[in-house]
Amino acid sequence: MVDQNDSFIREVNEELRSDQVRNAWKRYSRIIIGVAVLIVVGTAGHRLWDHWNSTQASGAGDQFLAALKLADEGKRDEAEAALQALEKDGYGAYGVLARFRGASVLAEKGDPAGAIAAFKTIADDNDVPEAVRNAARVRAAWLMVDTGTYEQVSAEVEAMATPSNAMRHAAREALGLAAYKAGDMVRAREWFEQITEDAETPRNTSARAQMMLDNIKASGKAP
Repeated sequence: MVDQNDSFIREVNEELRSDQVRNAWKRYSRIIIGVAVLIVVGTAGHRLWDHWNSTQASGAGDQFLAALKLADEGKRDEAEAALQALEKDGYGAYGVLARFRGASVLAEKGDPAGAIAAFKTIADDNDVPEAVRNAARVRAAWLMVDTGTYEQVSAEVEAMATPSNAMRHAAREALGLAAYKAGDMVRAREWFEQITEDAETPRNTSARAQMMLDNIKASGKAP
């Protein structure tokens, strides 16, 4: 009799649970289905975005490499056109890279003034990452060593020639060369000494600076 009672109670409990499930489903089915749909759609959307993002980046990368190949082959007009197209429509960082390489192509074509202007435009663009802007300033300054004055070079990079700046080595070298070209051996020596005394200066840069210091010393123009 006890077993029969227990069996009866279990059956009643199971029936009650079934009724509760049915009632809950009737009340919340739309919400449950809606949440499930959102999860499925969200997952699918994320995968589609990843695929699109990867495809776009890959395509822009291929375009950039093709433009670099044209430049390396000496086809500078074609390279310039390819880079301008990528600058306009390039995906992600490739537009900025195209601008930077396009400025270099101008220099290679024998248009230093155009290259300097292009690099300065990049350097003054607040939408461009700071590291790229600083690199553009250094490139402009190096071109100005041959075509401009010490003051012009200084205006671009002297603010970067500080102990904590990652671009200080290139900035100091540009400043030293500009001063040397201007005949200001005292100032040139100061910049080259900062290069050789900095323990973090790359070996090749330090060697070039030491060579310039030897030349300045031999000239007898810097006490």
